[in-house]
Amino acid sequence: MRVVAGRFGGHGLVAPRGRATRPTSDRVREALFSILAGSVEGARVLDLFAGSGALAIEALSRGALDAVLVDSSAAAVAAIRRNLEAVGASAEVRQQDALTYLERARKDARLYDLVFLDPPYRHASALGKQLSTALGPVLASGARVVSESDRRAPLALDLELLDERRYGDTLIRIHGP
Repeated sequence: MRVVAGRFGGHGLVAPRGRATRPTSDRVREALFSILAGSVEGARVLDLFAGSGALAIEALSRGALDAVLVDSSAAAVAAIRRNLEAVGASAEVRQQDALTYLERARKDARLYDLVFLDPPYRHASALGKQLSTALGPVLASGARVVSESDRRAPLALDLELLDERRYGDTLIRIHGP
């Protein structure tokens, strides 16, 4: 796994050991960032269920202003920190439940332009409504929300669906507020 393009392009990334984290493949990330091209430069990024941090790091590599990476797993947070250090990037990293973080971000009046959601596939269908409600107050005008899920059990968000792509068993959806 590597950063596909931008100032950190070509740098290798590590993922937490085990099967709990499914890093987004280089091929899917490359396709996704081609679709998002105009939404990344200068964006404030939130990466929930961040895993290895590959999506936020790719966004930073391509000109995002800053990023917050959130994952409840200590192993994932350790991998994220290693990856940020390896590419020479700085970002806020939180070991926290996604919904708890969103409540805190709402209270702090934080706004994000680009949000990545890649929850564990087994929980995706149950989280859609909760995430939709919690995301609303932290989305900037014109924000994009990118969800990744298994195509057989999509993450159903109550947000406007702008685009949908399938890559094997992976379903990528891009939503607007």
